[in-house]
Amino acid sequence: MFRNTARFLDALFVIAGGLLAHWMRFSPPIALSDTERLLIAFNCVLVLLLFPGFGVYDTWRGKALPAMLARVAAAWMVVVATALVLAFTLHRMDAVSRLWFGYSTLISGALIVVTKCLVHVALRSVRRRGMNYRTVAIVGAPGFARTLLAHLEGAPQAGFKPVFVLDTSDPTANGPGTFGARLNRLPVLTDLNAFASRVRDERVNEVWLALPLSEEHTIYRFTRMFRHDFVNLRFIPDVRSLSLFNHAMVDVVGLPTINLSATPLSPPQMWPKLMFDRLFAATALLALAPVFIVLAAAIKATSPGPVFFRQTRKGVDGQPFAIYKFRSMTVHQESHGTLTQATRNDARVTKIGGFMRRTSLDELPQFLNVLLGQMSVVGPRPHALEHDDLYKDQVYGYMHRYRIKPGITGWAQVNGYRGATTKVEKMEARVKFDLFYIHNWSFSFDMKIVLITIFKGFINRNAF
Repeated sequence: MFRNTARFLDALFVIAGGLLAHWMRFSPPIALSDTERLLIAFNCVLVLLLFPGFGVYDTWRGKALPAMLARVAAAWMVVVATALVLAFTLHRMDAVSRLWFGYSTLISGALIVVTKCLVHVALRSVRRRGMNYRTVAIVGAPGFARTLLAHLEGAPQAGFKPVFVLDTSDPTANGPGTFGARLNRLPVLTDLNAFASRVRDERVNEVWLALPLSEEHTIYRFTRMFRHDFVNLRFIPDVRSLSLFNHAMVDVVGLPTINLSATPLSPPQMWPKLMFDRLFAATALLALAPVFIVLAAAIKATSPGPVFFRQTRKGVDGQPFAIYKFRSMTVHQESHGTLTQATRNDARVTKIGGFMRRTSLDELPQFLNVLLGQMSVVGPRPHALEHDDLYKDQVYGYMHRYRIKPGITGWAQVNGYRGATTKVEKMEARVKFDLFYIHNWSFSFDMKIVLITIFKGFINRNAF
């Protein structure tokens, strides 16, 4: 019923857009031409035929609104392009006002997109109030089931209501009755037959199989058990032990693929970050030019050698780049493959160098790396290559930090994890904060870290 109504409204909006465009284009109004009528009718038919193929009328429950609206817009553009091809094929384009065609395209498209957006927002509001929901039964071990329940609790607008859980990890599974325990206030069952009966008796809408990839036989058992029931079976693989990132399902050469270890954020998600990085870096370099001149003069006056220190570090996906710093130590040589970290009262650190290291002023030239696109303002700090070789096998997830651009400041740094890492435990803690940042990245999170850095992140007692 809802889908038929949506189809009717979309066709109505095509007609309304054509009529409004005609009224705006021609004053005083004249009758629609035969070609305009043909294009409006053709667009109506195309909307009814093509929109279902684009998934426009699929359920939007639990899906991101921007992605769905982009799909609607893409479907409408295909309809318009097909209408243009028809007009050219029939040699009727000369009889069509281009201004009318543009107006009708924009008006009809806007009506379709805005209406679907409003409906989606209204449904989200209704679902938050506990209406228009679908019941869900979860199958899996308590650990991953608890994770799914937390996701559902944090997204009430999706309209999924968990009702009970089947614990597949309990040793008494397939025994009689109910285990008697509760998980997040939900009853926990251990008997598969009792679970199936309850799904049928309560007319549960969906069963989510939150199982490891190795549980193929269990998945097959459930598909057979519910093969005659009109219940949605969804497999949500528990791959937490295989990867540190969100396990997005993507399409690769037409094959459904689960990302186990891949760049966690898509380029469109990163556009605000990229724009902010370049603008912030350019502004910082211009504003700090007098500071650069003063520090450069002080470095040259206090010790012989270059003003800047260059060192190779790993960037996004392990690509090497030369990181820039103000030189804070005397020029010295170390044997290949070794790196001696600065220590308290290190004789190699110059007087001005010690001040710069304590106040993070030696890091300022890295805004040039940001401007060149090699670094970000916020991200995991890149370590020396020798440290990468040392810690990649000792700290789980260490190299996953390089799945995004390294940063001048980061979540670990504003939480006090900077300076020398003399113990593996210190690096483990730093990596833990870096991975938390990657898992929970958002542009607002970046702005929070920038503000913390500005107000309290420059001076640190661990830097020397």
